[in-house]
Amino acid sequence: MDKRMLRRTIVAARRSMSETRRRAGAASVRESLMDRPWVQMAGLVACYWSTGEEPQTHGLVFALWKHGATVILPVLRADHDLDWAVYDGPDSLEPGRYGIMQPVDVRRGVDAIRTAALVIVPALAVDKKTGVRLGRGGGSYDRALARVGPNVPTVALLHDGELIEGVPAESHDQRVRYAAMPSGMIALR
Repeated sequence: MDKRMLRRTIVAARRSMSETRRRAGAASVRESLMDRPWVQMAGLVACYWSTGEEPQTHGLVFALWKHGATVILPVLRADHDLDWAVYDGPDSLEPGRYGIMQPVDVRRGVDAIRTAALVIVPALAVDKKTGVRLGRGGGSYDRALARVGPNVPTVALLHDGELIEGVPAESHDQRVRYAAMPSGMIALR
């Protein structure tokens, strides 16, 4: 299956998922992540503010922040690269490009992700053998992940059933080290 068809299939499955199932899944993922010592000790965490049918991150971002982590969220630039700004609670967000919520804080630049101790990214699917993630097709997170050091935990958030074999990969596609789903977290590669 090519990337475009795989994206359509996953998006359709996500749209059919109930809100109750999404909320329960988000709570399971949040609890699973927050129980990990390497998450608890991460001083600077790059995450994202979920939209639509993505695995919900609002509670996770808030929990990380309340736990004492500095959380940076992406700000989509005109060239579709990701700038970063600090999250300072629910009142520190405003709608950005495409209506995606983003921090109102000073922009830290595209390289701010280099200093993160933990990176949490969205994905439509992740290949269970290689860790290749399938995104929406804009390349924003592939560029961001290319800036992350090799020893930094990178986690893609998924709904159950989205960790699969055979995710099509191109040379620019980045891999993640973990997939976190309501059913548990899997170390990849």
